[in-house]
Amino acid sequence: MTKPCTALHSAEVEHGYADFRARREATVWQRLNRILLVLLIIAIWLVIVSLFVPPYKKLMQSRMEIDNLQQQVSDQHNLLARQTHEVTLLKTDVSYLETIARDRLDLMKDGETIFRLETARAKAKPVAPARK
Repeated sequence: MTKPCTALHSAEVEHGYADFRARREATVWQRLNRILLVLLIIAIWLVIVSLFVPPYKKLMQSRMEIDNLQQQVSDQHNLLARQTHEVTLLKTDVSYLETIARDRLDLMKDGETIFRLETARAKAKPVAPARK
């Protein structure tokens, strides 16, 4: 047998449907709130990153500049050591002084044969003809 549809029964159905609708709307608002919270967290993270990235880049650039300057200092120390060694040899070693002097003045001893090898850098570059 079927139950007759009464006002009481239809009120219960509407009440159940309204309750379902309220729960559904509540879950929609909860989802929207979660999405908003996630977007807010992402926005805060982006602001923090945008505040710290430029100083970090400047720090890295400064470190690279320090490394380059330290390399230059090291090169200058090596050059100083070589030149100090050469000065010491020029002051103390007569044969080294004689060899350097003869090389720079293009002189040679009797019976000595000198071979000079020029590097590609030392060769004169061809001069382009002047334009008129």
